[in-house]
Amino acid sequence: MRIDASISLSQSITPDKTEQKSETIQKDSTKSQKSDSEDRSKKEESVKKAQERQIVAELQVRDTQVRAHEAAHLAAAGGIASGGASFSYQRGPDGKMYAIGGEVPISAGGGGSAQETVKRMRQVAAAAMAPADPSPQDYAVAANARSEEMKALQELRKEQTEAQKEQGLKKYLESASKSAEIV
Repeated sequence: MRIDASISLSQSITPDKTEQKSETIQKDSTKSQKSDSEDRSKKEESVKKAQERQIVAELQVRDTQVRAHEAAHLAAAGGIASGGASFSYQRGPDGKMYAIGGEVPISAGGGGSAQETVKRMRQVAAAAMAPADPSPQDYAVAANARSEEMKALQELRKEQTEAQKEQGLKKYLESASKSAEIV
């Protein structure tokens, strides 16, 4: 096998052309580095924008959930709500404020009688458990209302028992006085 390694003078590379080629390669390399840097920067910015869009979407979902949750409390509370819902907010990457928490003030004070207290505590518990996804605080409020309802029921039963005793005593005295009149 024969390898032809002869180069004619017209094909040889002169030093001037070598320097020009070297400069061209360096310029191309610099352009390539700038292009890579710009590409990287664009990718980073694209990733950052995607993350911001995801955060905004999550905040929008949370805002909707919080507002629906508090609306359920208000609807079930009826006349025992002592004001509208109040919200805590978080600013999103888009500069808008999103509700991330909330509460509805409810007047849980007992009524004048044990019967009124039972009715009110049942309404407080219903209002606390109205949302589809009650929070731990909602469960605590409902449990407290049920406890107060039980106390009021005990008091109501005690009142009824005393009233029955009084009625029984009154009937006994009436029948005793009628028996005394007969004799």
